[in-house]
Amino acid sequence: MTDYTLYYWPLPFRGQFVRSVFAHVHATWDEAGMTAISSLMGAKPSDQPVPHMGPPVLTDHAADISLAQMPAILTYLGRKHGLIPDDPVREALTAKIVADANDVLYEMTLHNGAQMWTKKHWKSYVPRLGRWMQIFEETGRRHGLTAGEGNLLGTENPGLVDLTAHILWGTMTAKLPTLRPMLDATAPSIAGLSDRIARLPAQEELRRRSDSEYGDEWCSGEIEASLRAVL
Repeated sequence: MTDYTLYYWPLPFRGQFVRSVFAHVHATWDEAGMTAISSLMGAKPSDQPVPHMGPPVLTDHAADISLAQMPAILTYLGRKHGLIPDDPVREALTAKIVADANDVLYEMTLHNGAQMWTKKHWKSYVPRLGRWMQIFEETGRRHGLTAGEGNLLGTENPGLVDLTAHILWGTMTAKLPTLRPMLDATAPSIAGLSDRIARLPAQEELRRRSDSEYGDEWCSGEIEASLRAVL
């Protein structure tokens, strides 16, 4: 039996953060598939393994538990697999960075596709996206991160925050490459960190497999089409 089952769409979006942790710790997992995801979403909360609105959902088979919401899932996996520093301040910072990443995704999809991007709206948003990049960059700077070395919170080995930063900014700028120059100029240390994490063998393999299965899609649907149109 595999270690985990992940309920998430075949996309490198919120579920990719979970997959990155799986790859990093060499865990085995099954992808539940579209039919199972839709069935789980449509079930009554009383019939769901964890009451939730939508994916990602994680099932840990050994622990016989299910969790929903990306930040909760990442916190659980990070603690279980030793990817969160055993220090109250860095633990809180880890939770903050994961929440920041989730906020960036929420904003980039205009509240999960509640609206579509227009050129006017995108132009007004770009400074805010740049500020998000600066927030990650400054966090790393305060803990010794440079474009060439170091981890986001100054830990010896890459942790949950480093994988999170890589999937957020690395995947976004790989799928939407016109954003990469902005990341390089605004957050060079985060760009360098993302590139270094991307070269880890497990992450390279995950990227190859994801590119093969998901193609160029990032968040998919009409919201991605509107985003690509303004870019």
